[in-house]
Amino acid sequence: MSLEAPGGVDEARRLKLYAYLDAREHRRTYLAIMRLFASTLLADLSAGEVAAAIARAERRGEVAEGESRVEIVIARLKQLVEWGNLVPGRREVVASSIAEFQHGSVRYQVSKLGVRVQRAVDELLRTTEGAREVSRELLPAIASGLDELLRRLAQASLPHESPRAAQRATERLAEQVTTLFLQHGELAATVRDFYAYLGQVVTRYHLVADEISGFRNLLVEYIQMVVEDVLRYTPAIAEVLTRPEFKSATRQLLDLLNPASTIGDDVERSRGRRPEDWTELTDWFVDRPGRPSQVTALREATARAIGTLLATVKRATSGGGPEPGRRAELLRLAKWFDEATPDQAHTLAAAAFGLYSARNLLPAPEHDGDDERTPWADGPVLDITVSVRGRGDRGSRGRTSRILDDPLGREQLLAEARDADARHADTVAELASAQGRLDRVTLSPAALGTLCGLLTDAMAQRERATDAGESGDPVGGLTLTIRPAAGTQTIRTERGVLELLDATVEVGR
Repeated sequence: MSLEAPGGVDEARRLKLYAYLDAREHRRTYLAIMRLFASTLLADLSAGEVAAAIARAERRGEVAEGESRVEIVIARLKQLVEWGNLVPGRREVVASSIAEFQHGSVRYQVSKLGVRVQRAVDELLRTTEGAREVSRELLPAIASGLDELLRRLAQASLPHESPRAAQRATERLAEQVTTLFLQHGELAATVRDFYAYLGQVVTRYHLVADEISGFRNLLVEYIQMVVEDVLRYTPAIAEVLTRPEFKSATRQLLDLLNPASTIGDDVERSRGRRPEDWTELTDWFVDRPGRPSQVTALREATARAIGTLLATVKRATSGGGPEPGRRAELLRLAKWFDEATPDQAHTLAAAAFGLYSARNLLPAPEHDGDDERTPWADGPVLDITVSVRGRGDRGSRGRTSRILDDPLGREQLLAEARDADARHADTVAELASAQGRLDRVTLSPAALGTLCGLLTDAMAQRERATDAGESGDPVGGLTLTIRPAAGTQTIRTERGVLELLDATVEVGR
């Protein structure tokens, strides 16, 4: 059974494109082959040509010995075709033997998704472990780019003297749209990478003095500049994106830039050519009901990071509390292991960790999850508790408390729950009986509270005052609908009057 994505994409088939990166064997050969195909546009190679390239990599020690043999290369190519990374093809050749014909006539090309996976892999391998600089200069560029976009859209919408002039105006508009979304994509990517690194380092339990100083400068100085730029330019960007006429301008822009009739509907469009792209751009800068923007998330993440760093500094510099961590000692021990010979390493491990010869004091486990072909350095990582990491203490703290049985308290809680359910049922029945005549009855305080809760959920679904909203009570089966309407609707209660301006509310089951 295959996994189907919401858009009808076979996820299981696409995830096989990553299989060569974690293959149990011949991973370096697969990677060398994919790099060969991804390094040239429209690469069309035979098994012999691939074998010649693998032979050069074999002489450099990049692949295992014997991987450049033609029959081995053909097996690797067929496996990549099965995973979907390569596409087979044929070409007419002049050959002197059947083997030469077989090796030269079958050609291989890289698939679109295969080259995208390999491109992402090479980019990942080139990425450093440190922080990535946030492209702050793109914020003012995006703010000015939106104004320039509206200006070019107005020029492209005007009647022109010739079709050539209209085409030039549309091309300038397309250039501005592409530039705008490239700038936003780069900004969003750098922000995500920077805060991912930040979340990785601020949660570390032990930091040395140099690291604390570096992170302090990173947070207090660099992040302050980033947040200040965001707060300076975001209001101008949000003001343009939330203008009433901007939505109609977006539809007009899509009509001008949409060449679906000429390139087909299955083509992957550039960003900015679909309504979803503009919705994503707006959601990055503008808060919506129940859905905060990425700018708000950035401010909250900054506050959490600074608070975590302050707690780390306080823990590292305070005199009381737990004993200092043993990170420096572990690093010194790791250096000794790195410089030791195999015999010295065994002696050192026995002295440091008490790893003497095995004594079968306990029965063997039912299942050993380790892979015998996986080195211990590449195996699963054991999570060390804070007490062992900070104090070297393996003893348990305290004991598990007893679970007390309180029959009287349990019965009291059950009675309170039954009373609450009965009061809720009466409230729902009161609102349901007011269906169609909500403005002619007087509601009780409990019914008013339930009505206000449903009204709040319904209004949270409305993005504009002209939209309708609906909410429901799944337990009582009650629904509430709010619609725009001229005038004022009055709802009377025992404690006052609730007036709804330019809206009408209906309840029912």
